[in-house]
Amino acid sequence: MASRRKPNDSRLLVLGIAFAVAWAGIGYRLVRVQGFEAEDHAARGEQQRVRTEDLTAPRGTIYDRDGVELAVSIDAITVTVNPAELEDPVALARLLAPMVGEPRHVLRQRFTKPGSQFAYVARRLESAEAEQIRRFVRDSDIAGVYFSAEPKRVYPAGSLASQVVGFVRDDDMAGLEGIEWKYDEALAGVPGQQIVERDPYGNPIPQGEFIVDPAQPGADLILTIDREIEFAAQQILAQAVADTNATAGTVVVLDVDTGEVLAMASAPTFDPNNRTGADPSAYRNRAVTDVYEPGSTLKVVTVAAALEEDVVTPRTSIRVPAKLEIGDKNYTDVGRKKPRQMTVSEIVAQSSNVGTILIQDLLGNDQHYRYLAAFGLGAAASGDLPGEASGHLENVRNWCDTTCGPSTAIGYRVDVTPLQMASVFAAIANDGVWVEPHVVREVIRADGTRERFRPTERPVVSAATARVMRLMLQGVVESGTGTLAAIDSYTVGGKTGTTEKFVPGEGYSAEDRIASFIGIAPIDDPRIVVAVVLDAPHGELEDGSDLKFGGVSAAPVFAAVAEAALHRLGVPPDAR
Repeated sequence: MASRRKPNDSRLLVLGIAFAVAWAGIGYRLVRVQGFEAEDHAARGEQQRVRTEDLTAPRGTIYDRDGVELAVSIDAITVTVNPAELEDPVALARLLAPMVGEPRHVLRQRFTKPGSQFAYVARRLESAEAEQIRRFVRDSDIAGVYFSAEPKRVYPAGSLASQVVGFVRDDDMAGLEGIEWKYDEALAGVPGQQIVERDPYGNPIPQGEFIVDPAQPGADLILTIDREIEFAAQQILAQAVADTNATAGTVVVLDVDTGEVLAMASAPTFDPNNRTGADPSAYRNRAVTDVYEPGSTLKVVTVAAALEEDVVTPRTSIRVPAKLEIGDKNYTDVGRKKPRQMTVSEIVAQSSNVGTILIQDLLGNDQHYRYLAAFGLGAAASGDLPGEASGHLENVRNWCDTTCGPSTAIGYRVDVTPLQMASVFAAIANDGVWVEPHVVREVIRADGTRERFRPTERPVVSAATARVMRLMLQGVVESGTGTLAAIDSYTVGGKTGTTEKFVPGEGYSAEDRIASFIGIAPIDDPRIVVAVVLDAPHGELEDGSDLKFGGVSAAPVFAAVAEAALHRLGVPPDAR
């Protein structure tokens, strides 16, 4: 009798076959994974564990001439979330919004973006701000919130020399304005890399792979700026702009011997730590970006050239008519209606347009142009300031035979920057030697090497001519158009300037003027040059003097800034 197979036997057979197939599959898979695909899986696992991470190079520090920090990088805290780990992203957005100063809906949009595994809560927070969030997250037992260190650029002096120093972009700390932009490559350094083996939670694996190619820190910069002189210049300039209803203004203070810029102030200004609401025009360093026709301050070049070429002496007497007709223009002097016999010294002191044109006629266009170029006009004065304009000096070959020479003699047809004009007067103060103005004194590399700036120097006029010019400029202050530039304790000299403001696309303004004064102090042993330029001042003094004139609005600014600078430098009084 045939044996009957039990139902359980069939089930065991099926189960056995299933196990056999499964084990065969597993075996096949093991052989495939551990044999044929072993290298691929090992490589993939290594990619998941071993990460190549960029190391940010510490950005160099910018110091003033005394080693006080003007721009420095600090460690800040950036807070992020992984939206995939958040239990209630909407509620978390509502709670964090007031802590970081962000609108609730902005955080909500970041936290609820489909598929996102990363979102910023706030970047570069101060320690106290980050600690408040950290404590909240810890006490509330909230998962998915992370804290990481990130460098932040801060400017301890605030708005002090802000147009000179500039600022960086928040995201990557790349220089955007000022020295931060001009020297960005040196300041930024060279990023490094590290190869590190981490577990799924991002922690380094003990005894795991760890290779570091360290970042090279950026270079430090030492500027020529004196923070106390800069502060005084900014305060005095801001008050002058307000008092004269001027659109803007600038002040430059130069060290006569070295060409170092001790102060470079522009108004209006801004705080690079908080640019919210700042007018972008305030970022402009007007001392080097804005050009204007210098007017009577340029007469210094005309007269100095004539003296150097022995065309005139300070005592040369010239009959100066009330009006001079040349081509289609009539040249006159402010407030003078009759002819007058004037010496060259008197022509300078009284800022006579007609007298200066007659001197230029004796000098000639070719010689005049040669000295204008030698004094640095038509070329950028400095090589280390971003956005610097070269101005405009038309080649003498293109001068007309009628009004070109006369107009140039009295400061028209030439476009200059305040820094260019300051360097012109500095050459007169420095016994006729022009020294390249500069704002970066030294670059200190991460390896300790130091690069000191070596300014270009060139003689323009003789020391004798320069001394004579200084005496005539002293006369401007003592008895001429610049009496409001006088300082009680020091003998000073300088030149006033007033020109019609040229408005691009419109021509010369009927109302607005560029008022300026550039002076030397002390006049017998010069230490500094101070250049003041006010854009469109309006109003009157109590005695009725019109503020549109440089001798009325700009000269007092010179006196106040020069006195503060001389005191700061410890220059003893020399007034008799």
